[in-house]
Amino acid sequence: MFIFYTFVKKNMFNSPACKNCQFKSAAAKFLNEDELGNLENNCAEIELKKGDMIFKQGILSSNIVYLKKGIVKFYIEGLYKEQIIKIAKGPIYLGIPTTFDEKYNRYSATAIAKSNACFIDIDTFKEFVQNNGNFAYEIIVELCRNEINLFHKYINRTQKNIRGRVSDALIFFSEIIYESDSYKLPLTRNEFGNYIDTTRESISRILTEFNKEGIINLEGKKIEILNKKQLKMISKNG
Repeated sequence: MFIFYTFVKKNMFNSPACKNCQFKSAAAKFLNEDELGNLENNCAEIELKKGDMIFKQGILSSNIVYLKKGIVKFYIEGLYKEQIIKIAKGPIYLGIPTTFDEKYNRYSATAIAKSNACFIDIDTFKEFVQNNGNFAYEIIVELCRNEINLFHKYINRTQKNIRGRVSDALIFFSEIIYESDSYKLPLTRNEFGNYIDTTRESISRILTEFNKEGIINLEGKKIEILNKKQLKMISKNG
């Protein structure tokens, strides 16, 4: 399902209560009473199911998306296939680099778990950036943090072997996405392979090896990390 949002159709969505939002971003905490009221009037919240596309590469964009909670994948349509470039969980802003100074989305974002997202009018968002220095500073901090994380991820994908890359991904889902050593993988084997630049067959083989070695317990998509110290050692030695 492709989520297409326009303020003409705002009645199709929920009106957010921005002033009392428990998922308020670090930047939004610096908005004053009037600015929060402006945000409420130019923002709409929607519940997303797994598989719902939030925005699509090449489509005209007029909103900044704030993912309040949930998990999304970002991907680019290449010459031969889609390439997953990032997995992220809320709360986080989506689409700032591709929307802020561009007319069209440069990549796509799709929910890979049940999520809640707010679609913010781009002109309203730009007004906050231009007139509220603290808001703008927090947005810059988030963009810088995301860029550094992508640099590290790129190095790991290009310099580590398959066991090291699979270990990195399992630790990432455990410590960043789910904050638990027991979770259900949100990706198919094909998507997992795409995410760390390997094949579906290699993913299945490495997960089976980790299972036999007692590092994880594997049941379908369910992962339980049994020996995180060993998993981190594999990641470190890459």
